[in-house]
Amino acid sequence: MEILHETAAGGRRAQLHLPHQTVQTPFFMPVGTAGSVKAVAQEMLEALGAEIILSNTYHLYLRPGHEAIRRMGGLHRFISWPRAMLTDSGGFQVFSLSELRKVTDEGVRFRSHLDGSSHFFTPEHSMDVQIALGADIAMAFDECTEYPADRARAEESLRFTMAWARRSLDHFRAQRNEVVWREELGGRTQSLFGIVQGGMYADLRRQCAERLVAMDFDGYAIGGLSVGEPRELTLEMITEVLPLLPRDKPRYVMGVGYPDEIEQYAKLGVDMMDCVLPTRAARHGLLFTSEGRMNIKNKKYAEDQNPPDLNCACPVCRRYSRAYLRHLMQASEALSATLNTIHNLAYYLGIMERVRSELTAH
Repeated sequence: MEILHETAAGGRRAQLHLPHQTVQTPFFMPVGTAGSVKAVAQEMLEALGAEIILSNTYHLYLRPGHEAIRRMGGLHRFISWPRAMLTDSGGFQVFSLSELRKVTDEGVRFRSHLDGSSHFFTPEHSMDVQIALGADIAMAFDECTEYPADRARAEESLRFTMAWARRSLDHFRAQRNEVVWREELGGRTQSLFGIVQGGMYADLRRQCAERLVAMDFDGYAIGGLSVGEPRELTLEMITEVLPLLPRDKPRYVMGVGYPDEIEQYAKLGVDMMDCVLPTRAARHGLLFTSEGRMNIKNKKYAEDQNPPDLNCACPVCRRYSRAYLRHLMQASEALSATLNTIHNLAYYLGIMERVRSELTAH
């Protein structure tokens, strides 16, 4: 990671040199759960300026399977994405299967949401799957703490996360030379990030961060946020952890957030963020604009010939009207999800581009 500019508030403008792409930070990652950012083709993501996307280990493990993806040359080749990619560990998805999982010191047994079949994820298995997928950045296997959670539960969850972080790192390093994509990656290997957990207890968060830093991961994420807690608490946990993370390594806040949130966190020194919000909201007709959130299904847009956002130059706002986007939603046309998603992603990526410019100007 090459830091270019820093501000008194902690924000930093940097470049993250990854095998497939040198990514400009701070950045927002569109979420491509099953190897696809829903409703948007890869060439459009490139046109919008997305330099890195996130894919989901749990979903790709279940379908089509990591070994099938390995045989087809890795995830980049399989989905035809030439730029950078991050895969999560599967921990959050297993966490979301609360009625279908059993957690032990060894790992997590869970039932597939697809067919009910039984599977067992350990830190080592998560690393093997992510190595097979071959993304630029892999994530340590962790246990996400729900909200609310009492202290005993948060401590138990942290115990799992710390033990699994050590096992993830040891296995990943042992397998690093076996990564079959090393030639494709320009002679460089994947990176592995640790994940700070600890629920909403500041002292547990600090303890987790300090122990992970001592393990010397390639980067550090703050997980277990946006799980139902008030936004003030999210901000408190982020500000507790950020000063403890190494200056010269990437800092990633997982699963956030609304447009004003990602701007705020970037200016505090967060380098990386992701969230399903812009794509999920788009499919339900919620657009993010410079004038606030717009429910395009609202009847008042039925004959509105203005673009969705008068201050946006994305492909959708250059060509289509609010009336047309509302019509597509009302008619349940597939194009509705595509156009709404393109606009929302352009809006999020545009926020990050503006923040990078502001950080450079300081």
